[in-house]
Amino acid sequence: MSIFLKTEDEIELMRRANRLVGLTLAELALHIKPGVTTLQLDKIAGEFIRDNGATPTFKGFPNPYGGPFPANICTSVNDVVVHGVPNAKTVLREGDIISIDCGTLLEGFNGDSCYTFCVGEVSQEVKRLLATTYESLYKAIEVAVAGHHVGDIGSTVQDYCEKRGYGIVRELTGHGIGRKMHEEPMVPNYGRRGNGTLLKEGMCIAIEPMVTMGDKAVVLAPDKWSVLTRDHRPAAHYEHTIAIRRGKSEILSSFEEIESIVGKIS
Repeated sequence: MSIFLKTEDEIELMRRANRLVGLTLAELALHIKPGVTTLQLDKIAGEFIRDNGATPTFKGFPNPYGGPFPANICTSVNDVVVHGVPNAKTVLREGDIISIDCGTLLEGFNGDSCYTFCVGEVSQEVKRLLATTYESLYKAIEVAVAGHHVGDIGSTVQDYCEKRGYGIVRELTGHGIGRKMHEEPMVPNYGRRGNGTLLKEGMCIAIEPMVTMGDKAVVLAPDKWSVLTRDHRPAAHYEHTIAIRRGKSEILSSFEEIESIVGKIS
């Protein structure tokens, strides 16, 4: 297993790529409302990323089960956990939730982040799911410091969410990130403290809790991309890219611009 430690100059480049992801998601936040299709959001994202001198890294991403990913972003609505494919038929409705996963390649380095948005007013039950998933991400980042292990991250997410009655998807994980979108190590959202890869200063990883309201089981849709909850109950997904440091790690991506538009999860 090869893990690439980044220099400060490389982390700065990753900071720029990730900042652009946050700005892209904030641009999309302005357009998320009932009646909008996921394909419309995809076109907005693609244009915004390219206008800022970067490449959408998801477009053309290879799939072991079928063809390359056909869109610029992943748009996962309600019971779609991840990898939802934007299309003209999926129209957002009042009360939906949509997680938008976005990746950029800028100056040779990747940015990657995801945010779950509310479409209009959503139920209190769904708001609690979103808040718990969001909070688990930041609690995981707190323990993602040099000298700890990948298992500390997964255990933190798992304990926090399962104690509140939610499911943790096992088949999908966070990951290392750098010149490639997906690098070692894998970063599961479950595990045991003290287990797994030792975290070292200079590692860059994407932490991304994927949490279900009901059972943790998932299925692959006929499009060979979208991953849905088997019981068709909603799922939430938040993701930050971070640089591992001693004492306190640095979040390279940003929700600030998004939350200046939609407000904070509560």
